Amino acid sequence: MAREIKFSLLYRDMWQSSGKYVPRVDQLKKVAPAIIDMGCFARVETNGGGFEQINLLFGENPNNAVREWTQPFNDVGIQTHMLERALNGIRMSPVPADVRRLMFKVKKKQGTDIARSFCGLNDPRNLENSIKFAKEGGMISQASLSLTYSKVHTVDYYTKLAERLIELGADEICIKDMAGIGRPVFIGKIVKNIKTRHPNIPIQYHGHSGPGFSIASTLEAVRAGVDYVDVAMEPLSWGTGHGDLLTIHAMLKDAGYKVPDINMKAYMEVRAMTQEFINDFLGFYINPKNRFMNSLLIGPGLPGGMMGSLMSDLEKNLEGLNKWFAKRGKPTLTQDQLLIKLFDEVAHIWPKLGYPPLVTPFSQYVKNLALFNVMQIEKGKDRWTMIADNVWDMMLGKSGNLPGKLAPELINLAKEQGRKFYSGVPQDAYPDQLDVFRKEMKDNNWDFGQDDEELLEMAMHPQQYRAYKSGKAKADFEADIAQRREAAKPKTAAKVVEQATPISNLQPKTMNIDVNGEKFLVNVSYGDTANVPVQTVQQAPKADAPKVKVAKDVNLKEIIAPLEGKFFKTKDNTETALKVGDVVKEGDKIGYIEAMKTFNAIEADQSGTIVEICYESGAEIEEDEVIMKLK
Repeated sequence: MAREIKFSLLYRDMWQSSGKYVPRVDQLKKVAPAIIDMGCFARVETNGGGFEQINLLFGENPNNAVREWTQPFNDVGIQTHMLERALNGIRMSPVPADVRRLMFKVKKKQGTDIARSFCGLNDPRNLENSIKFAKEGGMISQASLSLTYSKVHTVDYYTKLAERLIELGADEICIKDMAGIGRPVFIGKIVKNIKTRHPNIPIQYHGHSGPGFSIASTLEAVRAGVDYVDVAMEPLSWGTGHGDLLTIHAMLKDAGYKVPDINMKAYMEVRAMTQEFINDFLGFYINPKNRFMNSLLIGPGLPGGMMGSLMSDLEKNLEGLNKWFAKRGKPTLTQDQLLIKLFDEVAHIWPKLGYPPLVTPFSQYVKNLALFNVMQIEKGKDRWTMIADNVWDMMLGKSGNLPGKLAPELINLAKEQGRKFYSGVPQDAYPDQLDVFRKEMKDNNWDFGQDDEELLEMAMHPQQYRAYKSGKAKADFEADIAQRREAAKPKTAAKVVEQATPISNLQPKTMNIDVNGEKFLVNVSYGDTANVPVQTVQQAPKADAPKVKVAKDVNLKEIIAPLEGKFFKTKDNTETALKVGDVVKEGDKIGYIEAMKTFNAIEADQSGTIVEICYESGAEIEEDEVIMKLK
C-alpha cells in the first residue's frame, strides 16, 4: 500500500518570506474557510516567529489575531503549528525562562497545537526548556534541526542532534532547511538515519526554494521517510518562499505516494484572496526581487524567511550610504551592487563567526554585521568597527555554543574591549522578569488579558507593545503606507525633459522647481524602482528672505549617530536612562540605535556633562545627526 504524505500550508511564512508584513486579522479570517475547503491540508502554520511583532507594528492586537485565525482550523480538526526560537522565544533576543514557560501555556489556550522549536545554534541546552515547557503547556513538541551546509555541519552532526532532542522528549522532528541550501542527498541521509533509529517519530520537512534545491530535496526527504511536507501556493510560492503545493503534489503522486485530493475551486479562491491582500497594501512591502529564485544564495546561505526584511533593510541603508557619498562628491551604488557586496561579506565572515546556522536570529546577526562591515569599508573605515550587542552575545557564548571556532582576530578584539566569554547554560544569564512587567502593567492600569496573554505580549515585545498601547505604532504604520501609496501613483503633473543620458548612468541630484511662484528644493533619485521611498520635498527659502545666523556655543561637544535607526535611551528595564546633568566619560554607553532588529550600543567619544539629549526613545535618527550635547 502506498505511504501517505501529508501537507502543511505555510500561509504565515509565505508572506514573511516575501515582504515585511502578513495579512490583518480580518483578512486571515476571510481566507481561512477557503483554505479549509481545499481539503488537502493536515496542518496550517498560524503564528510564531515575527508574526506577533508584525501585528503590533501595524497596531493590531496579536492575541486577538492568533485566536481568531486558529479557531476555524481547530473547529475542523486541522492541526495548527507555531514557530518559536528556543532561548529567543518569538523575538530576536533571549527571553527569561518564566516568560518562555508562559508563552507555551498561552499559545495552547489560544488554539495552537504544535510548537516547532528551533535554536539558531542547534544547542540542545536551549531546546531542552522548549521541549519541556511545550509539553507542560499541552502542546506537541516538534524540535527542529536548523539545517545549513558547511564543513562542521555533517550528516553525523545532525543525526546526533536529532538523537539528543528525542532523548529530551521531543515528540516530532522538523528538518528546517530555512535557506534551501541543504543538498538533496545530504537531507535524505539525515532523514533515513532518524527514521531507522526512530520509525515512529513523525518528521516534517520545511524548505525554501530560493537557491533552487528544494523540489529535489522534498523528493529525497519523502523517499527517506518524511511524513509531512511544508508547502506554499500561488501567488506567493517559489522565489524566497517555498515550493508550490501543485508542483509537489503532482511530483509525489507520480512517484507513487498517497496524497490528498485538492479542491481546485477553493484553491482558486485562496489564490484570488491572496492577490487581493497584495493589492490592498501588502504588495507595497514586497520587493519584486523576492519573487525570483536566485542561485547566488547558495554562497551566503541566507534564509528565505528573512529575505523580505533584508531587501527592506538594504533599501534603507543604501539610501543612507548614498547620502553619505553624495555629501562627499563620490559615485553612488545601486541596490544590486550593494547586495553583491553584502553576499560576499556574509560568505567571508561566516566562518570567522564560528559557522552559526543562518537562521533567525543568527542569520540577521551575521547579515547585519556583514552589512555594517560593508558600510564601514565603503566609508574607508575598518571591518568590525560596529558590532551590535546581540552579535557580541552570540560570539561570547551567551546564546549557546558556536558550532565552529571563533576567529582569533575576534577573540583578540573581545579581549581588547574587556569582554568576557560565557561558558554557562545560556538561560541562566537571563533571570526571570515577569514580576517586573506585571508591575509596569499594573502601574499603567493595563489589563493582563485572557490567560495572561497581554502580560505575555508586554514581556515578550516590550518596546513594540508600548508603541501599540500608545497608538504610535498604528499612526506610524498608517503614515508609512500612505506615503507608499502616494509614491506609487502615476506622476503626470510635471513635464519631464528627455535626456540622451541612459537612466542607469544618472546619479542622485537635487532640482529647484517653481510652482505658481513658490520655489521647492526636490531630492530626485534614479535606479531601482522597487519599494522606492517617498522623495522629500522642502520649501526653498524665498529670494528676499533674510539669512539668520544661529549662534553656536563653541564649548559644547556633540556625540554623533554612527548609523541610522531608532534611538533608545535604554535597551530594557534593567538599565537607567541618562538625563540632562549626568556626567559621561569617553567610552561610556549613552544609549542604543536599533537598526535591522538589533540594538547597537552607542558610546561617548568624549567626556562631559550632558546639557541636551536631542532625541526621545523610539525616535528615528539618521547617521551623522547629533544624539547628545555635552559641556
